[in-house]
Amino acid sequence: MIRPVLISTILFLFPFIGKAVDGDYAVSKINTVLLKNAAAVLRLGEERFEIISYTKTRLYKKKAITVLNEQGDGFADFYEFYDKLRSVKSISGRLYDAMGREMRSLKSKEIEDLSAVSEISLMEDNRIKRHNFYYKNYPYTVEYEVTIEYNNTFMLPDWNPQWREKFAVEVSLFTIECPSWFTFRYKMFNYKGEPGIVSNGDKKTFRWRAETIPAVIKEFAAPDFPSITTCVFFSPDKFEIEGYKGSMNSWKELGQFEYLLNQGRDKLPPQVKQRVHELTDRITDARKKVEILYDYLQKNTRYVSIQLGLGGWQPFDATYVSTKAYGDCKALSNFMYSLLKEANIKSCYTDIYSGEGETFFIPDFPSLQFNHVILCVPLPGDTMWLECTSQTLPAGYLSGFTSDRYALAVDESGGHLIRTPVYGVNENLQVRKVKASLEDNGTLRISATNYYKGIQQDDLHRLINGLSKDKIKGYLHSLFDLGTYEINNFNYVQDNSELPAIEESLDITVNNYATMTGKRIFIAPNVITRMPAKLAPDTARKYDLEIDFAYTDVESVEIELPKGYETETVPQDISVQSKFGKYDCSVKLKDNKLIYHRAVEHYSGHFPAKDYNELVKFVE
Repeated sequence: MIRPVLISTILFLFPFIGKAVDGDYAVSKINTVLLKNAAAVLRLGEERFEIISYTKTRLYKKKAITVLNEQGDGFADFYEFYDKLRSVKSISGRLYDAMGREMRSLKSKEIEDLSAVSEISLMEDNRIKRHNFYYKNYPYTVEYEVTIEYNNTFMLPDWNPQWREKFAVEVSLFTIECPSWFTFRYKMFNYKGEPGIVSNGDKKTFRWRAETIPAVIKEFAAPDFPSITTCVFFSPDKFEIEGYKGSMNSWKELGQFEYLLNQGRDKLPPQVKQRVHELTDRITDARKKVEILYDYLQKNTRYVSIQLGLGGWQPFDATYVSTKAYGDCKALSNFMYSLLKEANIKSCYTDIYSGEGETFFIPDFPSLQFNHVILCVPLPGDTMWLECTSQTLPAGYLSGFTSDRYALAVDESGGHLIRTPVYGVNENLQVRKVKASLEDNGTLRISATNYYKGIQQDDLHRLINGLSKDKIKGYLHSLFDLGTYEINNFNYVQDNSELPAIEESLDITVNNYATMTGKRIFIAPNVITRMPAKLAPDTARKYDLEIDFAYTDVESVEIELPKGYETETVPQDISVQSKFGKYDCSVKLKDNKLIYHRAVEHYSGHFPAKDYNELVKFVE
């Protein structure tokens, strides 16, 4: 476990700190260690979570944050979400100057109460309480206190004193008070020692304290925040929410609760059942049946977010989706589950945390670590994965949105922790074949055929399936590092197999591509694909490297040169092998044509911090 800073842990009881007096938040009192790399400093963070019963909990939060400069203004924002499962009972706030003197307090009429419904949502009950003092005389301090009540024990708060980079922590406290009969688990990261635990009659109190945590600068390819700073996650053993009871003692029990939520929601209307049999009864191959029904889902439904109370976890039933022709990830996955069930094919409703690169997960800590639902279809000798919110992804392909991470598959026996497919260096392929001719005035005319496969085609897939041809052309006009150029023509052919691919054809004219100096022409043979910016060497690297995307790029370029020229200088061939990948590059002149070849294999994996400068050399 990484411990980049020393965390002080106090095991004795401490009181909940009251109102600050003038001077408490004076900037002069901040330890100079906390000012380095910091845009803001948490002067005092207090959170006290009270568990009153299985259906009532209360959270008190107090945060005093000193904003040091313009980069820290975002930390001065106050916002608190609420919905059917939680309500905001009280809010107070104060603004202090650099000397720690109170300048003004928050008036209730200044608190904005806004809808927090997303653009893709049809129905949500999320709202947000928001405020900002909009003060710009640096440094300054804001202090907010809020009380929130929950009507369930399904969701317990996390303790995250340092939730962003360039944010230092002076003191942060977290307390859980609960009846002696209530039990929960916790998972600590970068916390030295154990919490203070006190039993007093029929109550138990757990206390954590952290102080003097310098600001973090997120290094390139650094691990997720729990690996580099202090945080504690909590999970109830037993819970209740809107009349449903369950347990998180194990992944199996959490899955059993979810299976209970879904019971009876797989009933299809008679006409849909009939259609399932019309489509699949004559098909003997189970995989083909899945593909046919997935196509039916995509052509007859669309994704709309629906989040209402327990509906954030419980799907609308299959009849609802069939009637309305829309649903959220839960409802669409349940509908697909129901279609497959009618065709006598077993599938598993599967919880997952989605997002590009969002792979942080605690496998030995059963808890709510999910924000999305997909479908897992176990077949003899194989498993198919279905992203039911997409109307364009091929059956069996998950994309970078949900691949290579843990997921919880749910069936009648409960929950089972599994891994989604990994798309690696052989699957994530980009192959470019460029033929170009260079004119005497430096104009380059390019004909390129580009092949993208696996995650390398994800962005392009979204582009060509979501935008008009004019907007795609506009995107292409800003994509390449070619100075002034014109896209004369472009075309795409999609291969929608389980590992999808896209073939792209481009016709481009580049003005002033070559630099003309006297009788010399200077030309970069790597026409289209340019590596990202170089990495800066760092002998003081703190954190390990987490590289989560492996790929292969191959590029062949043939440039016909104007007649009468011969090479004066040609780069030497290069071949590099490293634990981070392989790189080969060659340039030669043949029959008045400049021929360039480049191949890169870039590996994923976990590497120690000491290897960082080797990565720098590889990229260079």
